[in-house]
Amino acid sequence: MKALRQLGFLKLSLRQEGAPDEDHRVLALFRNRAELKKAYGGLQEETFRLKDLIKQQEGATQRVQEVLNTLEGRLGTAGTAYPALVFYQLRRLWQAGRELITHFVADLVRQQEERERRAHLAQHNRRQFARRQEADEQLRAAQALHAEATEHVAALASQRIALARFWHYFKRRALERRIAAAQAVLSGASAVLAQARVSIEDIAQQAPPAFPGLSLPARRAINLAAIAYAEVLCLRLDELKTPLVQLAREATGRREGGDDYGPPKDCVLLMGQIGRAHGLIARREGLAQEIRARTVRLKHVARYRHAGDSAPLADSLALTEGDVLQAAPLGPAAARLPNVLADDIWDLFRILLR
Repeated sequence: MKALRQLGFLKLSLRQEGAPDEDHRVLALFRNRAELKKAYGGLQEETFRLKDLIKQQEGATQRVQEVLNTLEGRLGTAGTAYPALVFYQLRRLWQAGRELITHFVADLVRQQEERERRAHLAQHNRRQFARRQEADEQLRAAQALHAEATEHVAALASQRIALARFWHYFKRRALERRIAAAQAVLSGASAVLAQARVSIEDIAQQAPPAFPGLSLPARRAINLAAIAYAEVLCLRLDELKTPLVQLAREATGRREGGDDYGPPKDCVLLMGQIGRAHGLIARREGLAQEIRARTVRLKHVARYRHAGDSAPLADSLALTEGDVLQAAPLGPAAARLPNVLADDIWDLFRILLR
């Protein structure tokens, strides 16, 4: 009986050593189950998000389809087709003016950034040159001091070698103290020389600082030029004796056109005016002079809310009676010129630099 019990313990011991660890396996199963549940929850959230996006896209598609159906219905009838054409041509006129000013501002930004970037690099090079000159002077001084200290130690060492007799004992001790002091000076000179060389290497390896972007005066000048360009476009369209700017602004603010452009005959005449307007705003002759003349006035009257603002206050740009009478470049149509910044003509607020 006792022998059987011993064999049973032996069998139990062998089973525990050879079998896998049940506790670790159970823990691994629970861990895997938790990870699977977490992944399943994430997939469910992603599914719900994608379903919401599909619903939103379906709604947007439905709205676009409704607009297309409405437009198709309007174009199918002569009485409503002509006003619809006028409506979209007015929107295109507004977009054309905005694109002209946007491209103008982009060109000015590119040119000014190039100039300021070169000036920024030149200023960095001047600072580096001054630092390099100072570091070179310090290096030459350190080299001279190191060479002098080295020669002094070598001279003392030669004197020490000459004092080889026993009666030179006290002289040797005094000379050894002088040698120790000279070696300390040499060590200091070596440290100064090493530091001067490190400074030279640091200056040579220092990269130019990142360009901080356009300066505030440059951004203000570009914004004033953009406002002047917007005023020039408005003045050119004023030659047509038709409030195309106001009509284009109203058309841009609506999603669908109305029937308020008159009968087909009037719509045809209005479309002819819009075609002439495209030619007027795209004309390049004298554009630079007109923008320059209007920018001069804007520089004198522009006021800013804060010292760091790049866009002027809209109220400060409004034309007054004195401006119309005294400033010849404004022309006789200046009295009818809108405040392009206050009225956000050509979407100026989206174009101006911040």
